Amino acid sequence: MKKQITYSEKYGPAMEITEQAAADAYFEECVLHHMSFGKGVTRDKAEQIERANLGYWAGYYDDATRARVERLFDCAHPIFGSITKNGAPTTEQALAAGIAAGKANPKHQPGQNANVKQVYPSGRYSKEGV
Repeated sequence: MKKQITYSEKYGPAMEITEQAAADAYFEECVLHHMSFGKGVTRDKAEQIERANLGYWAGYYDDATRARVERLFDCAHPIFGSITKNGAPTTEQALAAGIAAGKANPKHQPGQNANVKQVYPSGRYSKEGV
């Protein structure tokens, strides 16, 4: 995996995986990639972050893909939980969760971070953007 990579480049391939052995190998690659960005990142923390990222990214796909990814990578959407346990969120639930998340995080309040490039310099998953 290249050092500078977009979220789509990193997590998109995982959405296509259908076999457990391939998922295990890809997850290992994701974890090692994450750990390569700095000192003090434990394997447990890297695994936790990668599972959350995979679960989140799967939320952009259809329900069947999301369910498969959650099963293969032992992950769940960090906001909506497991699609198998909770089902797919309704439009109303998704909107309400987005509003609640925005209100709960002062970094995302209007006018607080008008310069997004300051938060995510290259828009890529990189040392600067992590």
